[in-house]
Amino acid sequence: MADSPFDLTGRRALVTGSTRGIGAAIATGLAQAGATVVLHGRDFGRVEEACVALRSEVAGAEVRGCAFDVGDPEAVVSGARGLVAELGGIDVLVNNAGIQFRSPLTEFPLDAWQQVVSVNLTSCFVLGQELARGMLERGHGKIINVCSLQTQLVRPTTSAYAAAKAALASLTRTMCAEWAAGGIQANGLAPGYIGTDLNATLVADEEFSAWVEARTPARRWGLPSDLAGPAVWLASAASDFVNGQIIYVDGGITAVL
Repeated sequence: MADSPFDLTGRRALVTGSTRGIGAAIATGLAQAGATVVLHGRDFGRVEEACVALRSEVAGAEVRGCAFDVGDPEAVVSGARGLVAELGGIDVLVNNAGIQFRSPLTEFPLDAWQQVVSVNLTSCFVLGQELARGMLERGHGKIINVCSLQTQLVRPTTSAYAAAKAALASLTRTMCAEWAAGGIQANGLAPGYIGTDLNATLVADEEFSAWVEARTPARRWGLPSDLAGPAVWLASAASDFVNGQIIYVDGGITAVL
């Protein structure tokens, strides 16, 4: 990919929650574009397995692994500083790790609310803050916050997730407002209904799948790989004047009634 604005050779990218699903697909795309990719998860054994799989899929890929709980701010800071010490810095941060908890709003447990917000929102603030310092010193950096269809549209029983993802979009715009002059581009990727392992039960529900396909102009569930291309674009020089935007990768669902 020499002379391509999408070439990520020499860039160091951390993708949180990247042992499977959307995170793994994004990591694969970044590796294919030439980046040194750091895979992340809570369990180092699973991270190591994912590293082996990525090296097998992308010949010659530079792949590292790390493990920490994004719901623990102290662990996030320690993990980030360890990576900076090992690699000399992170050029591309993809905040992808997230969890879901469903409950009627009147019965939503406070501890579950706090956990969902901590993982889906606070971790992005803590990790972004920690790694942005080095990006600002070097005068360049890319932050991609994985938002959601529910950044804009919501469904019953997902109040904490929807609130956290909506707030993540505002955090993304704030990152742009404060850090753009220092050479950082911060943008959001908002997946629609994606057929991941975590959504396997919903995909298998014929009635719900029919609703998704009818509601989505593309008439299908998304694939994790549908996020890879947009992520490479946002991580690359091709998007250097794109900042503070939320890019919906949803087959058109947010564009129509």
